[in-house]
Amino acid sequence: MKQKTFLSLAVAAVFGVAAAGAFAQQNNGDWWGHGRMSSGQMGSDHMQSWGWGHMGPGQQMRMQRHWTYMNEGVPTAYRGARSTVRATPQVIADGKALYTNNCASCHGARGLGDGEAGRSLVPSPALLQRFVQMPMAGDEYLLWAIFEGGERFGTDMPAFEGELNEEEVWKTIAYMRAGFP
Repeated sequence: MKQKTFLSLAVAAVFGVAAAGAFAQQNNGDWWGHGRMSSGQMGSDHMQSWGWGHMGPGQQMRMQRHWTYMNEGVPTAYRGARSTVRATPQVIADGKALYTNNCASCHGARGLGDGEAGRSLVPSPALLQRFVQMPMAGDEYLLWAIFEGGERFGTDMPAFEGELNEEEVWKTIAYMRAGFP
C-alpha cells in the first residue's frame, strides 16, 4: 500500500512540475515566442509580418499561382487532368532527358532552383524537388503550370504548350516525382 501511494505521489509531482514549467515558459514568452498566447492571437492584428504586403515581390509573384489554385482551381482545360503514364524505369529515363533539356537550366539538375539560367530570375525558379511531393502539386496543377508558364503571374517561367506534348509533360512529372534519380 505504501508503495502504491509513493508511486502515485511521484507521478503527480512529475506532472505538477511539468505543468508549472510549461506555464512559466508560456508567461515568459518562451512558449510561443511572443508572450502569452491568447484567443485570436493568430489574427492579422497579431501577425502583421505574415500578410501579403510583407512579402517581397518575388514571393508575391510565386504565391499568386498558388492563391489562384486554392481559390479558383485550375482553368477549365486542366480540370480533372490525370497522368496517362506509369512511372516505369523507361518513362523515368525519358522524363529525365526531357527535364534535362527543358527544365534543368533554370530549376537545376536536382530541382533545387539552382540552374545557371535561373540565377537572375525574379522570382527564383521553384524548388521542384520539394514542391512535387506536396499535396498541392497534383496532376492538374503541374500540367497547368508547365503548359501555360508564368506570364499570367508575372514570372519568367516559359509556357511549354506547343513545345512539349502532354505525354512528354507527364514523363517529366514522373521523373520529378521519382526524386530526380
